Amino acid sequence: MKITDITLDRLRLELDPPFRAAWDPEPRRHFDATIVRVHTDEGITGIGSGDLMDGFDTYKHLFVGEDPLDITRHVKAIETANFHGAHYWPLEAALWDIIGKVHGRPVAELFGNAAKKLPAYASCGELKSPEERVATALKLREAGFRAMKIRIDRTRVDEGIAAVRAVREELGADFEIMVDLNQSWRMAGDTAGATDLARTRKTIARLAELDVFWVEEPLPYGDLAGFKRLRAENPGVRIAAGEMHHSPTELLRYLEEDALDIYQMDVVLAIGMHRARTLAEIAQLKHRHFTPHSWTNGIGVLANLHVAAGVGGGPFFEFPYDPPGWTPERRDFMLADPVRVDSEGDLEIPARPGLGIELDEDAIDRWRIT
Repeated sequence: MKITDITLDRLRLELDPPFRAAWDPEPRRHFDATIVRVHTDEGITGIGSGDLMDGFDTYKHLFVGEDPLDITRHVKAIETANFHGAHYWPLEAALWDIIGKVHGRPVAELFGNAAKKLPAYASCGELKSPEERVATALKLREAGFRAMKIRIDRTRVDEGIAAVRAVREELGADFEIMVDLNQSWRMAGDTAGATDLARTRKTIARLAELDVFWVEEPLPYGDLAGFKRLRAENPGVRIAAGEMHHSPTELLRYLEEDALDIYQMDVVLAIGMHRARTLAEIAQLKHRHFTPHSWTNGIGVLANLHVAAGVGGGPFFEFPYDPPGWTPERRDFMLADPVRVDSEGDLEIPARPGLGIELDEDAIDRWRIT
């Protein structure tokens, strides 16, 4: 089998009303997605998405003509291309999609088959008042979710903690709450400094009193000593990070230094499926968790889900969902059917071979950027 071509469909969904992501200073008035298709001489096509794949045409020749099943070779080639360009991990996802289709099995089975489904947490994306956040939380619980993540802005900490407190008081101790401080990385052009360690320590101490399940990305990635200090000072609060950490060796250093409780590297944005599997298994051998970031689109959600289910990730899986601003229909506009949780709040692994992706070609034609 040989790769005959790699094609990209660049899509843009207009967002009206806009989505006001907590980590982005600018309201999002459109949602971009790039669909990667790897074509083969045997008629099997692999599909991936996640990173926008900017500049990939420069490196396409490194893969055309090669056997798509040579995944280790392709991972190394993608890493060399990433060094000079963007982050081309959606290509790896498309290659795993081919591998699964060739073998007639879901990719999660090839990654270890540890779980058939994973409990999802609703990953909320907007900043809302305590009253609005409680109303959302009640709807989430009614939909089957047993956990949710609340964002706290560094300039509105008191309001954010008030929202966490309101949800805790309304939904009780059986409903898990994660908190994301979004301090580890910045959107392009956002030059504001991260909250310093002293203030972060105070914030986490306040959250500990509300029995949050974890605090996510509380510090910049470079502050390894700070992460370790937060864990040591707050033994009842799990510390999570790593979603956009692009260096496997730095993540290994985090593991060696025992800096985190939860490792969150995204397989289509950060380090790819193959490397994430390796690091996830190391984390588990050290009695730590792997719960990947999955805030892209339904294809990225599925790629992360297959790896997490394959290696036994958990204890929850991220499901980007914050209605009415962010819904499966918006997130997965390129799919025939949006990815959804079941009535118990679980995400089931698709039974179809590969990643289980079914595209909506009419939607792709409608929203393609020409």
